[in-house]
Amino acid sequence: MTATKPLYLDLIFRSFKYTIYTVLALNILLFFREESLATAQTFSQGINLEQIIHGFAATIDTAAWLILLLIFELETAVLDDATLRKPRVQGGLVCLRLFSYGLIIYALYGYFSKMLMTYNVEPFAAADLCALLGQGYTTILTLDEYPFLDTQSCARLADQTLFQLNGQKILGSLTDWVGIQWLAWVEVINSITWLAVVVILEVDVWLQLRGRTVYLSKIIKAVLYSILLATATYWGFLGDFLDFWDAFVWLVAFVFIEMNLFQWQAETSPSL
Repeated sequence: MTATKPLYLDLIFRSFKYTIYTVLALNILLFFREESLATAQTFSQGINLEQIIHGFAATIDTAAWLILLLIFELETAVLDDATLRKPRVQGGLVCLRLFSYGLIIYALYGYFSKMLMTYNVEPFAAADLCALLGQGYTTILTLDEYPFLDTQSCARLADQTLFQLNGQKILGSLTDWVGIQWLAWVEVINSITWLAVVVILEVDVWLQLRGRTVYLSKIIKAVLYSILLATATYWGFLGDFLDFWDAFVWLVAFVFIEMNLFQWQAETSPSL
């Protein structure tokens, strides 16, 4: 038999879980704000419809993942097995899945395009860098933060070999650009790893509805979650806080999905 949690513990658990989901929804707005400011520099001539995914990959990606997260929540904690087996319910969930996966893959393309963009730089020479103050030149802080050139950044960069993002007024040293390129690669790796996680989760849900489980999936997911934790840590030390915070909260959110799945498996396993 499976143990039943006390009502107050279940209430605390649910409250905390849905608070985490709400935080993820708020992160969509934060990413939109951050990427709006960044695209004002990286697409200073204006951004067209085709380029939106390049400039707003994190916003679109987070929104799509939130939809997918809520689908997993419905399947593993809200709807019962009989409801999940109804053709109308299955059809609706499939449509939502296809929509969210389409956006996630589209966002992965955006991350990859952004990564390639960071290599599109050319040498920049100025007799007096500080003379460029007030002319719209920016410097690199993180992948999505480009503060305007000021006296402090001018002094830091004055004696260094500079590179400029092709066609834009974004300047940085070789070290700056290498750091940005690494951050862009981490975004791509993080996106691919999350896709691998949900593929395994999809298999888990499909098998669970058929009364089966595969122990190997736990090992694979442990490896994948370790990679995701490593990327979150990397962002924490070398990226910006929002990327780290979002990565950490997503890990917490999927811990809840794993707990839902574990409880679902326990409730449907044969009683002793």
